[in-house]
Amino acid sequence: MPAVPGPKVAPDHAGAPSRRGDHHVHSSFSDDAVSTPAENLAAAVAAGLDTIRMVDHVRLTTTYVPDFLSVVRALPPVDGLTVLTGVEAKILDATGAVDAPPGVLATLGTDLGADRVLLADHQFPGTDGPWSPRVVTEMIADGFAPPDAVEMLVTATIRAVRRVGRAQLAHPFSLLPKIGLDEDDVPDDLLDALADVLVATATPVEVNEKWRCPRERIATRWAAAGVELVASTDAHVATDVGVYSWVRPVAPDGPPGGRR
Repeated sequence: MPAVPGPKVAPDHAGAPSRRGDHHVHSSFSDDAVSTPAENLAAAVAAGLDTIRMVDHVRLTTTYVPDFLSVVRALPPVDGLTVLTGVEAKILDATGAVDAPPGVLATLGTDLGADRVLLADHQFPGTDGPWSPRVVTEMIADGFAPPDAVEMLVTATIRAVRRVGRAQLAHPFSLLPKIGLDEDDVPDDLLDALADVLVATATPVEVNEKWRCPRERIATRWAAAGVELVASTDAHVATDVGVYSWVRPVAPDGPPGGRR
């Protein structure tokens, strides 16, 4: 039986990132967002941020990334504000394949590419491709053991992080409630195995305002293991940029946001 979800408690001081950064902000280049990069930049300035990562959704067939990067790089510089870039892509399957154009992945971290790819669990990474939450829920009802499902998800995430090299883990475990499971269903040994890879690859992990994950148990454990945690709103409109109520600060004047 799936565990009963615990209280939606944000990570407290021991595992919390600085709220002076917003490491996951969408623009109108995403089909479900409305604000322009310039509007998001203005919102970051108004919120007093020191870091913003501008990110938009991609799939294998996406062609807009060069235009997106050109627009972001043409934004006027703002003293004290670092503008980072990224593309958000789902983990496709159990091998850790990523739903992004090969050229986009090949140029990550170069002058021609985005800084990072944000790996997302928008669907379940199945053995033959992405499975919808509905399909996985039905599979669990038919006997797919929850521990096996959790292990598949974590293993696919580990493989995706290793495969791309320059990742950021987007809203980790946000998929679990959609399939009737919870963060508490992820055992410590799997959390530690993922943390080892995150640290080895210098992969930051979001504490995500929109999806309210990961919660205190995971965030604190990963922070203690040396994983870099960064705050994100997953904003799809400029008025949400840098606006936190669930993510708690390390301190009122916490350190600047994370790596490129």
